[in-house]
Amino acid sequence: MTQQIVEFPLYVANKAVKTTQWLEVHNKYSGVVYAKVALADDKVLEKAIGAAVKAEKDMAALKPFQKQKILLHCVQRFKEMREELTELLIIEGGKPKGAAAAEVERLINTFQLAADAVTQLDDGRIMPLAVTAAAAAYRGMIQHVPIGAVSLISPFNFPLNLTAHKIAPAIAAGCPFVLKPASLTPISALKIAEVLAETDLPKGAFSVLPCQRQHADVLVTDDRFKLLSFTGSDVVGWDMKARAGRKKVTLELGGNAAVMIEPDTEITDALIDRLIGGAYGHAGQVCISVQRILAHADIYAELKKKLVAKLKKIQADDPSLATTLVGPMIKEDEAVRLKKWVDKAEKKGAKILSGGTLKGVLFAPTLLEGVDESLDIYQNEAFGPVAILEKYKDFEKGIDIINKSRFGLQAGVYTQSLNKMLYAWDNLHVGGVIINDIPTFRVDNMPYGGVKDSGLGREGIQSAIRDMQEERLLAIKQ
Repeated sequence: MTQQIVEFPLYVANKAVKTTQWLEVHNKYSGVVYAKVALADDKVLEKAIGAAVKAEKDMAALKPFQKQKILLHCVQRFKEMREELTELLIIEGGKPKGAAAAEVERLINTFQLAADAVTQLDDGRIMPLAVTAAAAAYRGMIQHVPIGAVSLISPFNFPLNLTAHKIAPAIAAGCPFVLKPASLTPISALKIAEVLAETDLPKGAFSVLPCQRQHADVLVTDDRFKLLSFTGSDVVGWDMKARAGRKKVTLELGGNAAVMIEPDTEITDALIDRLIGGAYGHAGQVCISVQRILAHADIYAELKKKLVAKLKKIQADDPSLATTLVGPMIKEDEAVRLKKWVDKAEKKGAKILSGGTLKGVLFAPTLLEGVDESLDIYQNEAFGPVAILEKYKDFEKGIDIINKSRFGLQAGVYTQSLNKMLYAWDNLHVGGVIINDIPTFRVDNMPYGGVKDSGLGREGIQSAIRDMQEERLLAIKQ
């Protein structure tokens, strides 16, 4: 019996629209086509951009209570859709059941945080201007106003929550938006749009447009947009910034995050489980996935023994199973690329402590030791279930090893020494330092973003709202 393929419309200026072109969406575990989504062309994109620009005035006029009502409606509806959205993430994204449920919860939390923020953020401030005799008769005030229409491009790996981290702040800031979801996981964003269409958002306030890359380029280059927010690869992101013109650009571009474990840390089962979850959850397809594990020489052997023993019991499997930690990689091409990286490392002298095998899109959770630092698997973002174990002897040199990376998103440090905690905070070249936990830790209200090749600017609800607003001065002569 042939499975019926579900059709999903795109959203242009708040309305569901079906076009003549379609994008097939595959079940990431089975490879079977289970749905198709309408694709936008140049005309649809132009209509969406024009509508967003026209909506700028009405969006800016929304009062905090009106924005809060819209966001809270989304919170309630997402709660009602919890099971549907969890199943969608399992099928569309290949996300293991537990991780999928956790992402839906974060979607809800992200919209709730935005709803809270619209009534908590300071709308402006008084600014003393009488700082010289010539300005003695002046008083100043500053208000925060929406920047205008914004373009948003979201990634495949967290298609609900990372999309929410763009949409919810835009609504809270009062900015109309056009969003392009990842072509591998577009339905999640369309389900968010389905809920937004039920709200009182002004006409033209939002468009969610799956589209081919050649059509999407206008989201980068069109100066009618006042901000571009992109989450994805560093190569693509920095190219976008170079072509973005006068608009502000926020980039979240991933990394090869390291965790460093000092000898005053007890190597418990809980720690081992945390490392494994951080390195291999969602098949390692997480921007702050644990890619490098630095263990002090005094505890290296113990940690290695416990880590390998636990890891050998874990295998990549069907994401719909409640017991699965490591599901499929997003597509076979990515799995093959990663296998080549691992094989090259082994040829260059690295030892495979666990895993290393590939079957279709299922990549066995892999731990390497003795990896040449010049190789892709060390220098670049694996974005798959592979981690590297390495030894260090001196705390400050361990910090230097982490800093050698061209990336700088987040890093984790396990230590009981307050001085070492503060040293790590002062000296690690990353956007966030996580003490006594893995770098994969994130709460949706905290500033989140990186330095170096990991990006530019910060996400997190309040940080993103501020990026989507600008200060406007009022100076009054008395």
